[in-house]
Amino acid sequence: MRFVGVCQYDGSNYSGFQSQKNSSSIQDHLESAISSVGMLSERINYAGRTDAGVHATKQIFDFSSQDHRETSQWLKGLNSHLPNDIAVSSIQKAPDDFHSRFDALERSYSYVIYTGKTQPIFLRDYIYWEKHEINIEIMRAEAADLIGTHNFNSFRGSKCTAKNPVRTLQSIDIKQQDNFIIISLCANAYLYNMVRIIVGTLLEISQGSGKNMKTVLNAQDRAIAGKTAQAQGLFFTGAAYKKINLDAKESVANPLSFLINPRR
Repeated sequence: MRFVGVCQYDGSNYSGFQSQKNSSSIQDHLESAISSVGMLSERINYAGRTDAGVHATKQIFDFSSQDHRETSQWLKGLNSHLPNDIAVSSIQKAPDDFHSRFDALERSYSYVIYTGKTQPIFLRDYIYWEKHEINIEIMRAEAADLIGTHNFNSFRGSKCTAKNPVRTLQSIDIKQQDNFIIISLCANAYLYNMVRIIVGTLLEISQGSGKNMKTVLNAQDRAIAGKTAQAQGLFFTGAAYKKINLDAKESVANPLSFLINPRR
C-alpha cells in the first residue's frame, strides 16, 4: 500500500533532504520514523531535494508499506519518532503508481529577505538579511522577463547534472510588507541552485549593478548572473499533482506569515 505525506522542517541542522553518506538528512529521519512505526518496503520518494540549510513548509513524500495501518496511526506514530525540527502535517493513501517527484506538475519556493537596519537575531536562520537598499519596483520588472519557458543555463549551479537546462517558470511574485520581502516562484522543475541564483541576480540588478535580466538569461552563462543567495532564506512551499488532492490543513502556506501578517 502506498501513502503520501506532507512534512515541514527546519533545515538548519541538516545536510539537506536527500540521504548522504556520513551526514544527517531529512530523508534519513523520515525513513527511520516510518520503519519504527511499520514496515518500509523501499526508500521514500520526495518532491523537492532541498540543500543544507534550506527549509520546507510543505514538502511532499511518499512511501510503500505492507503494514495496513490507518493514516491517523501513521501520522501520530511518525511524529512521535521525529526530532522537534521535523513534523508530518498529513498522511493519506495514494495510488500504487504515485511518485512525489515524477508526478509533480509544478513546485513552489519562497525566498525571504529582511531589509531592516539591524540583524534580526531570532530570525537569522530563516531569512537573508540585506544591508543595502533594494528597489523593489526594478526587481519586479526584471523578474517578469523570467516567466515562460527558457534555457536557464545562466542560473544553474556548478554541481548541476541536469542534461536539459530548459524549464518553465510559471510565476514569480514579489511582495513587501514592513521590512520583509518575499520572492515566490512556481515552475515545473528547477535546476540546481536555480532559485538562489535568480534571487542573487535580482538583488544585484535592483541595487544598480548595470545588468538586466533579459541579457543575463539570453547569455546562458553562469558567470554573467549574480551571486548565489544564502540557503537559509529559502523555503520549499509545495507541489501540485493531478493524481491526488493533498490534505495538509496545518501546513504553513507562506514562510513567516505569522510575522508579516499578524492576527489582530
